[in-house]
Amino acid sequence: MDKILERYERYSYAEKVLVSAESEIQGNWCHEYRKLKAKVETIQKCQKHLMGEDLETLNLKELQQLEQQLDSSLKHIRSRKSQLMMESISELQRKEKSLQEENKVLQKELVEKQKVQRQQQAQWDQTQQQTSSSSSSFMMREAPPATNISNYPAAVGGRMEVAAAQPQARVGLPPWMLSHISS
Repeated sequence: MDKILERYERYSYAEKVLVSAESEIQGNWCHEYRKLKAKVETIQKCQKHLMGEDLETLNLKELQQLEQQLDSSLKHIRSRKSQLMMESISELQRKEKSLQEENKVLQKELVEKQKVQRQQQAQWDQTQQQTSSSSSSFMMREAPPATNISNYPAAVGGRMEVAAAQPQARVGLPPWMLSHISS
């Protein structure tokens, strides 16, 4: 009987310890919940004050503290804004310098290409002058009597009649050139 009572007391004591531990844990959770709820309410209240709401409940000292806090926050905001603007300006200046250098390179290329083009144009003009002087001597020659202008292909279009009407002195040229010479 003593052993049974002893076992009963041990189990009942262990059960009391478990129940008290559970109630203590539950009490801690309830206490923790209340603390967190109070913090959330305080933070929400502070946020409303920072937004300019619910200011009626604040006294003069609290309003002055709020004003100082807002001033401090505003200084930090302006400082960060200025820093970002300076970084942006530096980046834009770097890009500007890069674009100016690229522009100088492109201008040099353009000047060189224009120079080459002028040289080529001068050579072409010189070749044209030589060709025109030799072709003018060619045009001045008398045509042989057996040549007929009507033998040219019809690809030159409606100028065939004009060419046929031209004098036979310049027969060595195609009909389209003859119409330009005579006019």
